[in-house]
Amino acid sequence: MTFVTHRLESLDLSAILSHDESEERVRKAQRRLTQLRLFTAGLLNATAKGPGLLILFEGFDAAGKGGAIRRLTAALDPRHVRVIPIGPPTEEERNHHFLWRFQHSLPGKGEMTVYDRSWYGRLLVERVEGYIDKDTARRSADEIVEFEDMLVNDDVTLIKCWLQISDAEQLKRFDDRAADPLKQWKLTEDDWRNREKRPAYLSAIADMLEWTDHAHAHWDLIAAEDKHFARATVLEKIVDRWVHDLDRRGLKVPEPRDGDYLH
Repeated sequence: MTFVTHRLESLDLSAILSHDESEERVRKAQRRLTQLRLFTAGLLNATAKGPGLLILFEGFDAAGKGGAIRRLTAALDPRHVRVIPIGPPTEEERNHHFLWRFQHSLPGKGEMTVYDRSWYGRLLVERVEGYIDKDTARRSADEIVEFEDMLVNDDVTLIKCWLQISDAEQLKRFDDRAADPLKQWKLTEDDWRNREKRPAYLSAIADMLEWTDHAHAHWDLIAAEDKHFARATVLEKIVDRWVHDLDRRGLKVPEPRDGDYLH
């Protein structure tokens, strides 16, 4: 068993937070995120623009990616962040290299982009559905590693989050969605069909982590069985990764204000 695979399997999915504790930690992290976003946008004390920020969210269906993204962006001015939902490639996109379709939405200097799913669909959905074989997936992983290395070297802070839930918790969330008229739209036949392929997805995820978890583009694995725990943890991980990368680049990061999340 590789180290990264062991990390996924050894996640403590029993970790929980109360609603009130989670909300307090989320609030503190949001305040710090707002400060960091203004700093990198060059809007805090007329500072120069910092590196672009790119955050990727991946995970099983109903793992809580949308809820985490809503809390990440809630405290930010909409002009300072783009959220891009990634679906199946169009016919035109399939006629190009699989990374081609992401070019227009990559963040420039001082910008921020959040991907709800990402180019890792190449190693997950496309592989599990049989559109590519394992050898092609391995070559694609090498291309992703090179691409991410290029982004980081070209002044982009890259943060990758995988939200992990159990099979039982996913089924519970599916049933909850099916019973709620305001959430039924989130549940599709493909979601149910993908549940039946969980073993194949777990194998593909293990390979994805082994092939693409590197110092310049590390995977943060988040136990998401409890939504309150996951939401606070995601925001705090992002703050930690962001501050670390800014420090690594020699930028003078502003100190947290009273009541902010402390790195």
